[in-house]
Amino acid sequence: MFSKIDFTSKLNLRRALMVIVGNILLGAGVGIFKLSMLGNDPFDGMNMALADVTKISYPVFQMMVNLVFLIIQFFVKPELIGFGTIVNSIGVGYVAAFVYDTGFKFVGEPEQFWFRIVILMVGMIIASLGLSLYQKADLGVAPYDSFALAMDDKIKKLPYMICRIITDSTCALICFLAGGIVGIGTLVTAFGFGPFISFFNKTVSDPILSREKS
Repeated sequence: MFSKIDFTSKLNLRRALMVIVGNILLGAGVGIFKLSMLGNDPFDGMNMALADVTKISYPVFQMMVNLVFLIIQFFVKPELIGFGTIVNSIGVGYVAAFVYDTGFKFVGEPEQFWFRIVILMVGMIIASLGLSLYQKADLGVAPYDSFALAMDDKIKKLPYMICRIITDSTCALICFLAGGIVGIGTLVTAFGFGPFISFFNKTVSDPILSREKS
């Protein structure tokens, strides 16, 4: 089991920085999503809603959930655990909370719908860039993201897209039942990340990695 976990084969300064910067941007995007009050991505939205219900701070609750998922990941998909897994599990919630609290001090609760849409799209761009850098570094997968990949491996008849829809839909349902916001932002993140991440892969992340070979 331990032999499948590899922290060092691809780890170098360039990729480590991509992971760290990528997760900072991802956390910032999540915080901006919350500021828009139009709904977060399903996983973070679920954690925010459950954190409110349990009266546990969102960063701590997110880290607790990630720890549980990490234990499961260790048994079902240990080869996906790496430096990026740990950075993502610990850091995103704290960055998101800091950005939201800071943004709220300056912007307050946005009242105009068009302004909320603008905030949402800013969050989408920032989070997508972060995801592109983090994922392209190829230094491990977030515990939550490994669920759909594990389902894809175990249930051969289900394509990855369906597996991801199942996991995201479950999180969105829990978010809704816990009193969280499931709205336009949830839909935008569910369907919008792909095109944005693909764009940043081609324009930012791939060029950064191409220099690694030169």
